[in-house]
Amino acid sequence: MTGSKETDQIVETEVEASSSGKWKKWLPLGILVALMVAAFSLGLHKQLTLSNLIMQRQDLIGFVDQNLIVAILVFGLAYVVCVALSFPGASLLTIAGGFLFGWITGGFVTVVGATLGACAVFLVARSSFGEVLTKRAGPFISRLAEGFRNEAFSYLLFLRLTPVFPFWLVNIAPAIFQMRLPPYALATFFGIIPGTFAFAFIGSGLDSVIEAQEAADPGCASAGTCQIEISALVTPQLLAAFFALGIASLIPVVLKKVRAR
Repeated sequence: MTGSKETDQIVETEVEASSSGKWKKWLPLGILVALMVAAFSLGLHKQLTLSNLIMQRQDLIGFVDQNLIVAILVFGLAYVVCVALSFPGASLLTIAGGFLFGWITGGFVTVVGATLGACAVFLVARSSFGEVLTKRAGPFISRLAEGFRNEAFSYLLFLRLTPVFPFWLVNIAPAIFQMRLPPYALATFFGIIPGTFAFAFIGSGLDSVIEAQEAADPGCASAGTCQIEISALVTPQLLAAFFALGIASLIPVVLKKVRAR
């Protein structure tokens, strides 16, 4: 009887530990999803518009001039939150960083903020559903995952450099393949540098574009009606440069496979 009771206690303890482990595993994802639902329900993502930036530009510039360090910290934190909550309009935030702080400072703060936000999403995804999806994946996905893990840095660098897939999707995909955090963080940091500084540079010249619009349509800045399209600022040559960088990032992978054969 004593042995039976001890066995029952051991089983109960293992069940409690398993339940506790599952709870801790899924809790971060639940919190993140709850914050995303709350933010989108409140319409916070709708505030990230070029019109709002133009209308508030004088107040924002004044705040930056008087509180530069605080402004940089607030902007960096806002970028981390926006990336973690998968808000659309990351390119607009990057342009705003270049507009407010200059393309060098704005670009650097954006790279750091975007990397931290991406790492937060990656860790949440990997700890919750990444392992589950990997175990339930079919043979094709399993082979793809193995190939990705073997050349994880180069593949992720390619995805970061080429603007083909949404940023939030690239944040989550490596979690399914159980990529390690250090190469993920490094590939993200270096992979987003070209695009980030390109958009920050565009932002640094935004004021002259607004002034030109003001000259053609006085009062449009304060009314938020200036006709400025971000898509018009992104040239085909810029996109071609990103793709060229992405292809270059895969050269080590190709050379390794050629040598192996």
